[in-house]
Amino acid sequence: MSIRFSYGGDEHIFGEVSEAMSLASFFTGLSMINAVRAAQIPGVIETCPANASFQVKFDPDRISPADLLAELKSFEVEAAKSDQTLATRIIELPVYFQDPWTHEVEMRFRERHQDPNATDLEYSARINGYATIEEFVAAYAGQPWFVSMVGFVAGLPFLYQLVEQKKQIQAPKYLRPRTDTPKLTVGHGGCFSAIYSVRGAGGYQMYGVTPAPIYDPTRQVRYLSEEMCLFKPGDIVKYRPQTRDEYDATLEQIAANAWEPTIRACDFSLTDFNRDMAGTNARLMEALNGN
Repeated sequence: MSIRFSYGGDEHIFGEVSEAMSLASFFTGLSMINAVRAAQIPGVIETCPANASFQVKFDPDRISPADLLAELKSFEVEAAKSDQTLATRIIELPVYFQDPWTHEVEMRFRERHQDPNATDLEYSARINGYATIEEFVAAYAGQPWFVSMVGFVAGLPFLYQLVEQKKQIQAPKYLRPRTDTPKLTVGHGGCFSAIYSVRGAGGYQMYGVTPAPIYDPTRQVRYLSEEMCLFKPGDIVKYRPQTRDEYDATLEQIAANAWEPTIRACDFSLTDFNRDMAGTNARLMEALNGN
């Protein structure tokens, strides 16, 4: 896959990996950004990976645009030769599906929805071929998700499920955006799952909430004391469904600053995943469980 580069003013180079969303394009963009960071190129100020694209900010007084572009193209050649293995983390995140808070909000905005007579979960289950909400949730939480980018809203992750493309869960955004979405809502739009780090407007279908803070600029949350954002591009996330009692118990632990998510180091090979998706996901679950 050939990357299309373009200049964004005097201080940015934008790289478009693909117009289509896919794990391969996310991986290539992330590999490019990792290579730029590792090279510590004088004059490069900031890097930003995104869905199937990336951006590099630079100081034109320290490195010319042409020289930086040549560096980026050399990284592209090397990336194409690599096995595309990523040293990353797998994170287990509890989610209370079918919660009362997102349900209350979605009922206030039914006139903006494709199917005003169905809940977001009922609608998404039906259009994806699942007979019940329970089957849909089992599929949603059954396989891990790859964090393709973090942003748009501070700390908000976009996640792409690690399944073959024909099994990707697809759901459109609301016909018109909402003016309210509960904080820590787990939602879905297009092929992406996302977690709303703060309360605010939104348009993704709403499926549940996580009790776990994922963004804390004060760094008071126990597991966010060093990094204000929980997720990084390239992380792998496994949703774990919770009951209301489990959700409330987790909230109590978080309030006492005595809870943190399970996070394990792992390796992810795109080559191995494409060769054996079920086996790769099983190994990821083994890593999450400490095996």
